[in-house]
Amino acid sequence: MQPIDVGDLQLSEQHDTRQTALFHAIREKIVQDLWSKGSKLPSTRKLAVELSVSRNTVIYAYEQLVTEGYIESRKGSGFYVSVEQPEHFLNSPQPNLVQKTSQLATQAEVARRNIKTALDINGGFAPGVPDLNAFPFAKWQRLLQRHSTRQNIAGNQDVQGSVALRDALSGYLASSRSVRCHADRIIITAGAQQAISIGLMATLMTGDELLMEEPGYRQVHKIVDLLKLNLDGVAVREKVGLDIDKVLSSKAKALYVTPSNQYPMGTTLNTEQRLKLIDWANKNQSWIIEDDYDSEFQFAHRPYTSMQGLAGKLGLDDRIIYVGSLSKVMFNGLRLGYLVVPEHLVTKCLEIKDALSGDTASHTQEALADFVREGDLLRHIRKMRRSYKLKYESMIDAIESEFNGDLEVISQAAGLHVTVKWDGGISEYEWSRRAELDNIIIRPFSFYEYGSSVERDWNGALLGFGNVRLAEIKPKIKAIARLFYQ
Repeated sequence: MQPIDVGDLQLSEQHDTRQTALFHAIREKIVQDLWSKGSKLPSTRKLAVELSVSRNTVIYAYEQLVTEGYIESRKGSGFYVSVEQPEHFLNSPQPNLVQKTSQLATQAEVARRNIKTALDINGGFAPGVPDLNAFPFAKWQRLLQRHSTRQNIAGNQDVQGSVALRDALSGYLASSRSVRCHADRIIITAGAQQAISIGLMATLMTGDELLMEEPGYRQVHKIVDLLKLNLDGVAVREKVGLDIDKVLSSKAKALYVTPSNQYPMGTTLNTEQRLKLIDWANKNQSWIIEDDYDSEFQFAHRPYTSMQGLAGKLGLDDRIIYVGSLSKVMFNGLRLGYLVVPEHLVTKCLEIKDALSGDTASHTQEALADFVREGDLLRHIRKMRRSYKLKYESMIDAIESEFNGDLEVISQAAGLHVTVKWDGGISEYEWSRRAELDNIIIRPFSFYEYGSSVERDWNGALLGFGNVRLAEIKPKIKAIARLFYQ
């Protein structure tokens, strides 16, 4: 069976002991059908490491869950969610939150690029590029070959996307991000950018007001201009985050937000802030476009439950559109994303997708469904989470060593880049220009500004480390420090 990703599993402080808290946290996932029956739980050792608790704490919680019939132990294999659940659970009213399907998949964001083609756009410090050398391409090729001769998927396909892939995605999103959906609410797209475009086109009309983080994702700026929407920037302050009060006082038709790791400032919305935005959308009948980019690569804390998941728990998810992509966890060239929409919006979104692009590459979708369902995606994410954390720490150490405090890292410990700022000295444009001559990418901070917020009096830049080898980080930081002080 497909393994479970513990994802946003949280231990509540209202319980007397951690083992009791863990028991109730896992039980809630099972009772709410977020962890599918028959799915394999992490080993006691792995879960202890994931949650930073003792192994005995996990063992005691698992034993209690076995005793009460929520999970079962299989000798030599591990622990699994019981197919037959306790009688008192089966007879109790079930929240109409999640429709059970298969498993696994994730999201991330579309590769960001704006450098001349002569430059290696995936090279040193390019933001938004994962470790391409670490991806298991041999396994991926075998999965593609498995489906390459299937004639039944060689013709025109369902515009909504492969049922197998949508099943796998719904299971993964429910398990790791508590997203409340079933396969019929998922639409497979050509990356996150198309997903965002479809979401905005389905909910807004020309001239409608859209709230968006400022600074923010450059590709959304392009969509806003194309659709002739009225963009109102919501300031994101360093180490503080989104100006929630401005959103709450607005009558805008929609809000686009990256709550897990704001791009590019690197801040996170906590649960209280997320609930306030959900309440705002419900009261004003506004839309939230939740781009849950970078939720799988958090190094300093456990990921918060998705806004869509929180809203679904309250029965308020009919105003939230959830966007994800696989470019950051797999590779940019995959060009596959997904959209989770309320049931009443599915038909309209499919009409728009059909007009824009029609169906999506079927053989790739089927290979991806297997990659997710057989546990390869989850294994890759876990491996890369460890790798990126080491790279992030190396970036911080090298910056502190080479810049003597002149450069300040203002982004959180997450994702595949760091955002830095400095006062005086070289401009961000000149530093970027000098680096480009050395075939190094430094993304100026102004690249992410739409122009609707207060002018800043400091310079800034983004340094991506995802596709930089760990051993190359310090030498490359040393090289750009030389350019900085030159």
